[in-house]
Amino acid sequence: MNERKFKGGPGTNTRSQDTVAVQLIRKHRADAPISGWRRFVRRLGPVGVVSLAIIVLVVLMAVFAPIIAPQDPFAGSVTGRHEAWSLAHLMGTDQSGRDIFSRIIWGARTSLLGPTLVVLIAATLATTLALTAVWFGGKVDALISRVLDILFAFPNMLLAILAVAIFGPSLLTASIALAIGFTPYSARVIRSVALRERGLPYVSSAQLQGISGFLITVRHILPNVRTQILTGMTINFGYAMIELAALSFLGLGVQPPTPDWGLMVSNGQASLQQGFWEQSVFAGLAIVITVAAFGYVGEQLGGGRAAGRTR
Repeated sequence: MNERKFKGGPGTNTRSQDTVAVQLIRKHRADAPISGWRRFVRRLGPVGVVSLAIIVLVVLMAVFAPIIAPQDPFAGSVTGRHEAWSLAHLMGTDQSGRDIFSRIIWGARTSLLGPTLVVLIAATLATTLALTAVWFGGKVDALISRVLDILFAFPNMLLAILAVAIFGPSLLTASIALAIGFTPYSARVIRSVALRERGLPYVSSAQLQGISGFLITVRHILPNVRTQILTGMTINFGYAMIELAALSFLGLGVQPPTPDWGLMVSNGQASLQQGFWEQSVFAGLAIVITVAAFGYVGEQLGGGRAAGRTR
């Protein structure tokens, strides 16, 4: 009887209870909210994930250029001019006998460094001006708005060309000038979002508690506009890369013999007429693919309005 009672006890339903438990666990996992990374990937979509992979690849290429570049990007050869593709030169050589593939890899450094400077400087200036205008309001807001309106009247390239004409051609000069030109675009969006946050009850509550305006702005308003700041930086990165490449193409940005994609397109112009298209085409493709990747990721994250640009 005891054995029968034992066999008929709760132990006989262990397997069915385990099955129910497994089903409950699976249902809980299915109903659980999507994690931050999965939500980020779903928002990007398949094309966005590929674009993000391209961005990561270009960044890694720039960081590890001394390791992965098969040749010295500065070493030329009079007898090795315009060599065809081979295992020694995967993309051939340019008019000075330098390995194009190695110069593409090394050119990623300057091609990413310039836009990085532009978006960092522009984001810092835009955020500072926008938050200052929103917090103080009145005459301060009006003054900052008029300054931004004046900057809107000058095209970015015009500012860069004027700066280069005054201070001389260099990547730093062109980057700072473009950053000033990019500032009003980002400041306009950040101001609109911060102005909405400024009118919410939690700001008034913090003021009643005696918290200073600086701390309220830094601790509360700034974190609530960081999405617009980061998205704007992503989109503006592509615009900055195109404009810096154009300046290098015109000889106003990066100076030879430094490897740079925009400069390589310019240097390969004469070779194009002789039928040697590799340098200009490969450098141009590198610019187009990288800019498209940054632009698509930025559009998926927040759209062109987050950068203050509309189409």
